[in-house]
Amino acid sequence: MSQDLWELDAVGQAALVTSGEVSALDLVDAAIARIEKLEPVVHAIASVDFDAAREKARARPTGPLGGVPFLLKDVLAYPGHKLTMGSRLFRDYVAPAGSPYTERFDAAGLITLGKTTTSEFGLLGSTETLLAGITRNPWDLAKSATGSSGGAAAAVASGMVPMAHANDGGGSIRIPASACGLFGFKPGRGRCVSTGYVDPLGILIEHCVSRSVRDSALLLSLTEDPGAMPRVGYVDRPLDRKLRIGVYTTTLLGRAPDPEVMRSLAQTMRLCAELGHEVVEAPPPPVDGASLSEAFFTLEGCFMRDLARTLESMFGRPIGENDLEPYTLALIHHSRSLPEGAQARAQAAFAHASVRMLSYMESYDVLLCPTLPVAPYDLGTLAPELDRELLIRRTEVLAGYTPIHSMAGVPAMSVPLGSSESGLPLGSHFAAPLGQEATLLGLAYQLEEAAPWRHRFPAVTRAAREGSAPPRPC
Repeated sequence: MSQDLWELDAVGQAALVTSGEVSALDLVDAAIARIEKLEPVVHAIASVDFDAAREKARARPTGPLGGVPFLLKDVLAYPGHKLTMGSRLFRDYVAPAGSPYTERFDAAGLITLGKTTTSEFGLLGSTETLLAGITRNPWDLAKSATGSSGGAAAAVASGMVPMAHANDGGGSIRIPASACGLFGFKPGRGRCVSTGYVDPLGILIEHCVSRSVRDSALLLSLTEDPGAMPRVGYVDRPLDRKLRIGVYTTTLLGRAPDPEVMRSLAQTMRLCAELGHEVVEAPPPPVDGASLSEAFFTLEGCFMRDLARTLESMFGRPIGENDLEPYTLALIHHSRSLPEGAQARAQAAFAHASVRMLSYMESYDVLLCPTLPVAPYDLGTLAPELDRELLIRRTEVLAGYTPIHSMAGVPAMSVPLGSSESGLPLGSHFAAPLGQEATLLGLAYQLEEAAPWRHRFPAVTRAAREGSAPPRPC
């Protein structure tokens, strides 16, 4: 049975526990065995507590996902587990408590095995840190799993667990899902219950990366804030109506996607048309990408500057190069030189872009574009030791599509429908107006049924399943 568990999504694994075919402990032990095989190669895990997970499994957890092994991104507090946020500054910090959000995971019956790697404070789009090292893309160990939820995506794509927590403030669910061949859904602003964290940029949202649409849809229903309207609930079937889908291809800074990405997008357009939807050409979003990028990095830097000031006061000493990565320190240093009013102007630029994006989206039921303008990129492309300006310029290219949907607070998803010439995953990005999570999930079910992806695994996983040594990175 342990071999069969590789193929099952979270809903499928929970059904086995409910039927009595396996126990929660069987699921946990099987996941631990998979992690022990794959982690030395992929390196997606920041920390674990297998003993606590086994103890919880022996208690026979109930709930819709009772007994399913789960991993949390290492930016989310969970009682008894480390909370490093990818930073050497917090290498030994253990969270004393969780939040209403993590309590929903527990109520669902999920069993937390540990934490997945992330870039420092989720700042960079590649999961390569001075604390934890390099997380590799299971599809090509020389490529980045991207970020900042790279550990979550690498863990699920390699088969360690069927789904894992992730969060998204500019593409950090959707971009790793695209690079690792997974379904990555970003709910709209305010959709989920509180994590207890105050997001100063107002763009961060929690959810997961998964192998199946139903796993993501069920978890959303279990973590949905009862005060969010309209309610989504558990979307469990394909859409039954025709959509008007607007398609655009250039990034916010006017860059065209690589030819292989364009070919993948064209295939997705044909698939949507075959499913009966009206697929029409749309102009690019009417926002100033350069101004928006400047605003984004200004606010990111101001947040880190204020955090550093608070931590220095708490620790009674300066925060320096032994605590934070070069890129983080450069952000802080640059933000200290900004002219008066820069932060307020950046916040105004966010608000203006959000209003324009929401108005633009009113002409369509759904918008379609690539998730990434390129195939998964090499490790080192966004390494934290590189120059700040170089990293910003590269991020502008690589995260050229996804941030505007975070700023507008609308639901969006990356669906694993394409592949590059070398066989690397390419995601197609869909977004819908505020409150239309159910529309996107219904469309995702249609796409999953028409072009199934759940049982695709990379070579590193196939080797581990067959009992041979997984290929080692060069």
